[in-house]
Amino acid sequence: MLVVDKPPGVTSHDVVGRLRRRFGERRIGHAGTLDPDATGVLVVGVGKATRLMRFATAGRKTYETEIVFGVETSTLDSSGEVTARHEMSPTLEEVRAAAAGFVGVTEQVPPMVSALKVDGRRLYELAREGIEVEREARSIEVFRFDVEATTDPLVVHAVVECSAGTYIRTLGADLGTALAGGAHIRALRRTVSGAFDVQDGGGIDDAPLRPVVDMVAGMDRVQLSDDELRVVRNGGRLPCDRLRGEGPWALVTGDGAAPELVAVHELIGGRVKVGVVIPE
Repeated sequence: MLVVDKPPGVTSHDVVGRLRRRFGERRIGHAGTLDPDATGVLVVGVGKATRLMRFATAGRKTYETEIVFGVETSTLDSSGEVTARHEMSPTLEEVRAAAAGFVGVTEQVPPMVSALKVDGRRLYELAREGIEVEREARSIEVFRFDVEATTDPLVVHAVVECSAGTYIRTLGADLGTALAGGAHIRALRRTVSGAFDVQDGGGIDDAPLRPVVDMVAGMDRVQLSDDELRVVRNGGRLPCDRLRGEGPWALVTGDGAAPELVAVHELIGGRVKVGVVIPE
């Protein structure tokens, strides 16, 4: 696996394509799409590490962005066409109070310009054809929504820590609506994805390849005995008394300096299940 600091003007799909050519490997996937104009942390699985993508995707994310009040756009960010203008002059205290209303578990409707699939097609593909479809609201959680003033009274700098699946452009637009107007975002940057931040990232062509075990850096680890290793390698489960907490758990072998990931166990419906077994 590797961590890329995605530059602007490059799609997540482009990043995968370039990495396939770089490594000569077809099995490459990323954890969490970033818009072409967005920058920041993109966690990428290579080879057998792609088996772990759903665990990497599920991690918390942190974003920095600017929210521009008074202007709505077709894409909810600065790349779209202006669709509405509003006379607004919110104070920083009013913006902070409104932002606090989005902290916690809420429902959010994915934007039409997202990569979410409906009936086998990406929403942004439908949007390009001028088609809008019904989207079901999804549960998200915002852990932090901090805003600071900028030199422009209609622009704030925001830091959002949230669950996977949260759309920051929708959050910015909803904040504008909550202030009796409208808004869009610009300069979106993902600074944290799961256990990785921007300081861990490198360029598409020079980010170092990391061991598979790094993909589960945020998980609790269980060191396997030789007997347990044989069981787990064959798809067996560890006894529950070997696992603490709510999981998932990374089952490893080898010394602490260079552990090797063998499998991931997870808790589903109150029972421990074998999530992934990494082939030797």
